[in-house]
Amino acid sequence: MAKPVGTLDELKAELYLAFEQDPVDVDHVMHLMESYKSNPAEWKQYAIFDRYKYTRNLVDEGNGKFNLMLLCWGEGHASPIHDHADSHCFMKMLQGSLREVRFDWPKECDCEATDATCEQLKEKSSTLLELNKVCYINDSMGLHRVENPSHLDGAVSLHLYSPPYDTCHMFDQRTGKKSEAKVTFWSRFGEKVTSVTTPESCVPVQSSCCDNTK
Repeated sequence: MAKPVGTLDELKAELYLAFEQDPVDVDHVMHLMESYKSNPAEWKQYAIFDRYKYTRNLVDEGNGKFNLMLLCWGEGHASPIHDHADSHCFMKMLQGSLREVRFDWPKECDCEATDATCEQLKEKSSTLLELNKVCYINDSMGLHRVENPSHLDGAVSLHLYSPPYDTCHMFDQRTGKKSEAKVTFWSRFGEKVTSVTTPESCVPVQSSCCDNTK
């Protein structure tokens, strides 16, 4: 078992080493993420909030095999239900708490059918993630939505995606239908991205029939 990491810089250094190897050792990365204890003085420069929607703020591009980012959630902010484009997703709480709701993949439905003929996504679990807790998901485990349940306090989470991806899918909970989405950053390395026109993490590109390809 690797030794605990004490600082965010140490965590990044250990992650670089961890992702030199294939395949990804999920348990080892989980241990590294869990061993780091949140220190706002180390990450506050990346924590850029928006009043209306949650933001994705790039911290490190890794060694080409992962992205590390801070997600900042205002009061009541939530992500759409989404997949992870065949990537590993690790999420650690740095401030506040978030609720992760997981769903089964939708069954196949007729692209030409009305919403009424398609099935609602089935919720499979709901977990409250509190300070320094870590969770993991990949597409074989289903879909998820992340939300800040507080209407008083913001939340900050540290996310690692491997390999990095720039498109994913969002899902309509009522029908299971999916939309291809472009993944954007609100800031990069502490600097606001001026070209971003929306803080939403996923910008719809095109809709398609729901399917069960994962």
